[in-house]
Amino acid sequence: MKFSNNIVWWYWAVTTLLLMGVVSGNQQSLYVVIVLNFIQVLHFILREKSLVAFPVQVRLTYFSLLIIAQLPFMFWVYWWQLIGTAAMVLFEYCFLARCMSLMAWNRNEEFTFFLLKKTFLSAPVKGNVLQGLPASN
Repeated sequence: MKFSNNIVWWYWAVTTLLLMGVVSGNQQSLYVVIVLNFIQVLHFILREKSLVAFPVQVRLTYFSLLIIAQLPFMFWVYWWQLIGTAAMVLFEYCFLARCMSLMAWNRNEEFTFFLLKKTFLSAPVKGNVLQGLPASN
C-alpha cells in the first residue's frame, strides 16, 4: 500500500478501513463512514464551488450509495463500495468515477462500445478521469 500526502487519498483510505468494519457488522463504523463522507462531500462542494463539478458528482453518488445501502436488501452495495474504494486506494483506479464519466452530462462524444472499452480499460490516471481519458479518434 502506498501512503500519500494527498487528503483525497486519506479520505478514501480511511473510508476503506471503515467499510471493512461495516461489512463485518460494526454499526459504529457505519456511522463514522457516513459522517466522514458527508464531510468529504462538503469539502469538495466548497473546493469546487459547484454542485455539478465532476469531483462533487462522484462524492455525492458515493455518499448516496452509502445511504441506499442501509436498506435491508441493499447491504451488498457496501461490498461493492469496499472493493471499489480499495481499488482506488491501492491502484488509483476509480470505477465510480469512470461510471460517472459515461453519464450524458459528463461526456461530449457518442456512447459506443469503444467509449465503454476506453473508459474501463484505460490505465488509472492522476486527478479527474474526465481529463485523463484519451481522446477518441
